[in-house]
Amino acid sequence: MKAMELQKMYIDGSWVEGSEGKSRPTINPANQEVLAEVTQGTLEDVKKAVAAAKRSFYVTREWRDMDSQTRGDFLLRIADEIEKEKETLARLDCMDHGKPLREAEADVDDAIHNFRYYAGLIKAPYGGAYDVNEGFGKMHSYTVHEPVGVCALITPWNYPLLMAVWKLAPSLAAGNSVILKPSSNCVLSCVKLFEIFERVGMPKGSVNLVLGPGSSIGNALAEDPDVDMVAFTGSTEVGQSIMRAAAGNVKKVGLELGGKSPNVIFADADLEGAVEWSMIGIFLNQGEVCSAGSRILVEESLKDKFVARLKERANAITIGNPMENPDMGPLVTKEHMEKVLSYIQSGIDEGATLVCGGTRYTEGECAKGYFVRPTIFTDCTDEMRIVNEEIFGPVVTVQTFKTEQEAIDMANNTEYGLAGAVFTSDGSRALRVIKEIRAGITWINCYNPTFNEAPWGGYKKSGIGRELGIHGLEEYQEIKQININLNPGIVGWYEH
Repeated sequence: MKAMELQKMYIDGSWVEGSEGKSRPTINPANQEVLAEVTQGTLEDVKKAVAAAKRSFYVTREWRDMDSQTRGDFLLRIADEIEKEKETLARLDCMDHGKPLREAEADVDDAIHNFRYYAGLIKAPYGGAYDVNEGFGKMHSYTVHEPVGVCALITPWNYPLLMAVWKLAPSLAAGNSVILKPSSNCVLSCVKLFEIFERVGMPKGSVNLVLGPGSSIGNALAEDPDVDMVAFTGSTEVGQSIMRAAAGNVKKVGLELGGKSPNVIFADADLEGAVEWSMIGIFLNQGEVCSAGSRILVEESLKDKFVARLKERANAITIGNPMENPDMGPLVTKEHMEKVLSYIQSGIDEGATLVCGGTRYTEGECAKGYFVRPTIFTDCTDEMRIVNEEIFGPVVTVQTFKTEQEAIDMANNTEYGLAGAVFTSDGSRALRVIKEIRAGITWINCYNPTFNEAPWGGYKKSGIGRELGIHGLEEYQEIKQININLNPGIVGWYEH
């Protein structure tokens, strides 16, 4: 990619600039270099994209009415083209977001598998037939799944390509026409993905890309009466505003929101395994992960050994240019780095003990980047902001418990319910405790593995609905009931 190259939107089968001709730079967070200029969409551009998707779904109907085999073949071709562009897509996410290159490569692999998974899933049996009473004569009842219609997909910056694919693959597999609005901070891999859509010949208007700020573009999509569904991944606060905006036409809503997930470690756990998985749980992707294990709850008798080993491993983390595959790269923007650092300061001010990290990393070539050292706090209490609020960075709090019930109560003492984990060598206790944790995604003796085949989503303020697996496809479908009178004729229900 050439510096300052203008990244355009894709609306109704054409690449277009924003209607007001405005653009903004996208910045490499490792060194503050400008990667490209990104056109900025307006409310007028939103209306054009919605009109194109609506026409595609309700008038031309090419994608909607395509048989499942042909639609699946399209998805497989998209996967093949992503595979051909794997190196380019990974480098774009690495430079645009700041994640280490190997993590960006893993994201591209997951995107490939996701399209292939849904290409196969739409050929699986679905629907149902029901035995019903004969109060109205001889009847037969069955259900079919149909696409929702025009779907607006609003995605975050922490997994630019992958989070877009998590929504695009199932919504397209279901036969919807879509409008993608990626985060303004990281758009480059999504633009490349739409080049692939154009290359494989996606029908005009079936896929649309709108770029611009979420406060205006995202809200306009959620409010638009011609949008039949809005799916959003991001903060709980924005998710709440999406729900309010979507209420106008009572559109279907899918939300994957924030988290403050507990990682419960009992004294009988394998120490090295628990430490290594806890490292993945909080420092993967610089901690910019909604399901991050940001609250470690460790049994009191193990606390000193666990914290000492966790500190040793955290201090050994390499930080640097993400293209050179360090353990951690920079945070996504200067504003986000400052937010994370302000949380660290609040932890210090409120009396938590800073075990390691806690400062910006500016050594060598990292001087201009938005790097933050991996940070561990102990002596934390439930009232502290660092314990209660989602930080979305490489910051973890450690608290202790004495009994199993205390661990459960502490784990559930949060308004969120996205994820959680339990580490113990006692299988019965593992199952007992994990069942009591009020969260949608849980692990035993590991943290963060994610699978295309299994559902992803949260309880409480962590969201509504599920992504991935068959549930991810059903999110973008409506269920229609069809009832057939097998003995035609009028039945007078009022006759006795």
